[in-house]
Amino acid sequence: MSAVVDQAAAQGAAPQRRGRRRARRSVTLGIGLTLVGLVALVALVSFFWLPYAPSDTSGGRLEHPGPEHWLGTDKLGRDLLSQLMVGARIALAVGLGSVAIGALIGVTIGLLAAFASTWLDDTISAVLDILIAFPTLLLAMLIVAAQGASLGTAILAIGLAMSAVIARLTRVLAKRVLGHQYVTAARTSGTGWPGVVGRHVLPNIWPTLLVNLALQFGIAVLAEASLSYLGLGAPPPNASWGRLLQEAQGTVAVAPVGAIAPGVALVVLVIGVNLVADGLRDVVDPTRRRSR
Repeated sequence: MSAVVDQAAAQGAAPQRRGRRRARRSVTLGIGLTLVGLVALVALVSFFWLPYAPSDTSGGRLEHPGPEHWLGTDKLGRDLLSQLMVGARIALAVGLGSVAIGALIGVTIGLLAAFASTWLDDTISAVLDILIAFPTLLLAMLIVAAQGASLGTAILAIGLAMSAVIARLTRVLAKRVLGHQYVTAARTSGTGWPGVVGRHVLPNIWPTLLVNLALQFGIAVLAEASLSYLGLGAPPPNASWGRLLQEAQGTVAVAPVGAIAPGVALVVLVIGVNLVADGLRDVVDPTRRRSR
């Protein structure tokens, strides 16, 4: 009798546990979307309104936060809030542009490798493994050093650097789908490879790819900030958060807000993107949902 009671209690507790997990996933996704949305809102507002022009040096040098300059000024007398708002625009542009380039190149190469013959697949896989062995930032630095520092070059370099990771993941996911019987049945019925990709491969791999692309967005933002900090990112007057950190390092003792503000903005965006990716992993991946 006690065993029956215990089994009934366990069955009753299971829906409660699932409900708590769904609530946690919703909270994680909600917090992530809120943080990313806040940065996106600041970037959108910067197109229509700024407290001061980014190149305006009429303020005093290293002023503390006050009514005229809410976050103070930098060592050149520029309004720090205006610089941060423009930096949000640059961070989002780099993240979206880099992910778009990386996804276009990576997914294409990954699908080609999945459908290629054995020797070509092995060759592509070996090249991808070599590229993945190099950190994204290092590859981006090499490309920027060869092409010259600019915002467009930084976006292209980061996108090319991350394309190897996306290609590797796409290849693995596509091969897994191609091993299923319904793909064999589709090919037997006369469906061409483009139809197999459009009807079976892409619909089954996009949930995992979407989560990975969200994570790559955060990596791209950090990579651009690192390039700008090293002087290889967007040149002045572009107010990249990484360049603001580099310029503030010599005056952090007398004007700490100049270093804290862009650092906090960078952390907020990256944490928000990572939380969104974590939430999406449970929302769009049915396999993961069932496993929980």
